[in-house]
Amino acid sequence: MFLDKIEELNDVKKLSDKELAPLAEEIRSFLIQNIAKTGGHLASNLGVVDLTIALHRTLDLPKDHIVWDVGHQCYTHKILSGRKEQFATLRQYKGLSGFPKREEDAVDSFDTGHSSNSISAGMGFVAARNLRHSDEKVVVVIGDGAMTGGIAFEALNNAAMVQGNFIIVLNDNKMSISENVGGMSAQLSRLRTGDFYQGLKRTVYDSLERVPGVGEPMIRTIRKTKNGLKQLLIPGMFFEEMGITYLGPVDGHNIHKMIKTFQEAKKVDGPVLVHVVTTKGKGYDVAMRHPARFHSTGAFDIATGLGKKGKPGYTDVFSTVIKKMGARNEKVVAITAAMEDGTGLKRFHNCYPERFFDVGIAEQHAVTFAAGLAVSGFIPVFAVYSSFLQRGFDEVAQDVCMQNLHVVFAIDRAGLVGNDGPTHHGVFDLAYLTILPNMTVMAPKNIWELSDMLKFAIAHDGPIALRYPRGEAYDGEKEHRAPIALGKGEVLRRGEKVCLLALGAMVKIAVSVADALLEKGTEITVVNLRFAKPLDYELIREMAKTHGHLVTMEDHVIQGGVGMTIADFLRKEMENVHLHHVGISDTFVEQGSVPQLYKECGMDEESVTALVENILETL
Repeated sequence: MFLDKIEELNDVKKLSDKELAPLAEEIRSFLIQNIAKTGGHLASNLGVVDLTIALHRTLDLPKDHIVWDVGHQCYTHKILSGRKEQFATLRQYKGLSGFPKREEDAVDSFDTGHSSNSISAGMGFVAARNLRHSDEKVVVVIGDGAMTGGIAFEALNNAAMVQGNFIIVLNDNKMSISENVGGMSAQLSRLRTGDFYQGLKRTVYDSLERVPGVGEPMIRTIRKTKNGLKQLLIPGMFFEEMGITYLGPVDGHNIHKMIKTFQEAKKVDGPVLVHVVTTKGKGYDVAMRHPARFHSTGAFDIATGLGKKGKPGYTDVFSTVIKKMGARNEKVVAITAAMEDGTGLKRFHNCYPERFFDVGIAEQHAVTFAAGLAVSGFIPVFAVYSSFLQRGFDEVAQDVCMQNLHVVFAIDRAGLVGNDGPTHHGVFDLAYLTILPNMTVMAPKNIWELSDMLKFAIAHDGPIALRYPRGEAYDGEKEHRAPIALGKGEVLRRGEKVCLLALGAMVKIAVSVADALLEKGTEITVVNLRFAKPLDYELIREMAKTHGHLVTMEDHVIQGGVGMTIADFLRKEMENVHLHHVGISDTFVEQGSVPQLYKECGMDEESVTALVENILETL
């Protein structure tokens, strides 16, 4: 009923104070109903409904700015800014983005998708405001998990020099993606549970109890006040020492208290942090019990919370094999950056807790932490999403490769990942890893090869990475399982005239193209490269001598990928070779299902078949 009144930005300001809580409940119901159909980030969005209403009620949007850290919790923001009717297309091809998108709406101040950068971006907005001598408010919303990222601390350290009002909203839900770890989360807990605070609270209560007739009512009043003595004690304990005014903690599900607090925050001349305590998954019992599972979910049944069960994915295969390797070799240790479930390390953690390390959202630290373990004789396996590993590139280069350390990078979500869009596609890792001396890079064609490559990586001596895609794992071509040898590919189909040089996930498509053409009477060659570095130059040279046309295929940007490396090699080696590239052009690919995006990029079976047929017609 109240949600029907929200048709455009600032309609929430037309509602009465009493209508805000019912509006929040309607929005939660709307989110559950819609995300159950489309999939999306559910738990985090349910947790910030009230917070978002309070911000929209308080700020002058779009004149004022909100920067959402990571951005996955922006759904209510999109609803309140008039995009409710587009939610059926959330995260779908050509549909509503699951993250803030400046080109989508002016009220989305800054495109986000990765963690911990909001304070830095917000400070940029503040500096620009001051240079223009304007008066807009700048608010950033950052979770306690994102506060573990190094860039967040860098920005906090710099924030004291901010001139004029700058509001940092700390959304403290005690969860990031996996359960929070590290000093920042522990500090926030200590602020609530420290001995000094608890001891002083007992002293105050004991003293009040001795006051006849007055003590007991005063104690009841204190206990009724949410967070009571905390609000007196916390401000000077952490953020204030950094030169940041502290307000809170505030109940993140009490809209009126938050509105009042934000009004106070707007009056502060300088940086001010508003500490808001929320519950991830609020309003949906299953998500509250399993917030990590509902961080990002596919379509699901609302009654049970269960989604459609598909075939095992590459992450599942990795999970099984790394656990076995942990049993065989006590030197194997596993590292994650707050992605224990997503990267498949939960089973390893359960079996070998002393050899499992969750460092929080801190990829730079994770890489150098792994380097320290490697120097000390252990074999660290850092399981990380491709798009997140790029945050630690300098450490990979300086701390791992320069010392030629045996660190294994298990790169999940390599290639086009689908509905999360350009911030999450893992299409740059080959470009930045293969340029590094001492680095070895592999990509499996199927589940069997992933298993063999992980075993090879753990036995290897030096930096080594294996990249594998999101989604259901390919289990075909199991008859082709030659032992993994450094820098050696394999021939899967033998033909003539055209050779497909495929890497990783593209092998499945290459084989399908070859088999489809075979049914039409045409035989072409398919090579599984296996290694992006070192490439099998001997095999590539042989294919170039026996085929007039070579087609490189990779789930990666063409620029800087294996295709360009092969082109450079062939240009020096021989002249009469026609080389074609299948991959991603010089662009950021938007959201959609992987098949839709493959088709858009000319990487699907139909497109590659058409390319090969066009080549054959010219011969």
